Amino acid sequence: MELVDVIDTAVDEVLRTAAAWLGWDGRPVRFEGNAWTPHKSLRRVTDHLIDHLAEIECRLAGLDPLPDHWHGRAVTTHAGFARFTETDLEEAASRLTRLAVSYRARLHDLPAATLDERTGPDTWTLREVVHHVAGVTYYARAMAGDA
Repeated sequence: MELVDVIDTAVDEVLRTAAAWLGWDGRPVRFEGNAWTPHKSLRRVTDHLIDHLAEIECRLAGLDPLPDHWHGRAVTTHAGFARFTETDLEEAASRLTRLAVSYRARLHDLPAATLDERTGPDTWTLREVVHHVAGVTYYARAMAGDA
């Protein structure tokens, strides 16, 4: 699979998994010490995609990426307990597919040397960042209790 396809594939998996959440009974799934709801899972997917896209953009522009201040998976907000409807799934699909296209647009012409450059001993290459981001499927699988 080509690097530009990795995020698309992950987003497709997340959305296929999320389709099973329609009619969710309102009870969070407990997994690895956290409570998971459909909205929380999709929030974590979206936040992760945004964080790392911003990181990639900053690095390519020669800027230091901003640290994130998300509360992450440790927090389930009141909004996370809202019903999960067809409209919520459609909104998530629009949001996540746009983010995936943004990754595709950003990555498609980058030379291998840029993708594989390590800017410091503790810094991932951009290729490693993209493969890490593809792990957003974890958040959808957590909602199913099988990440």
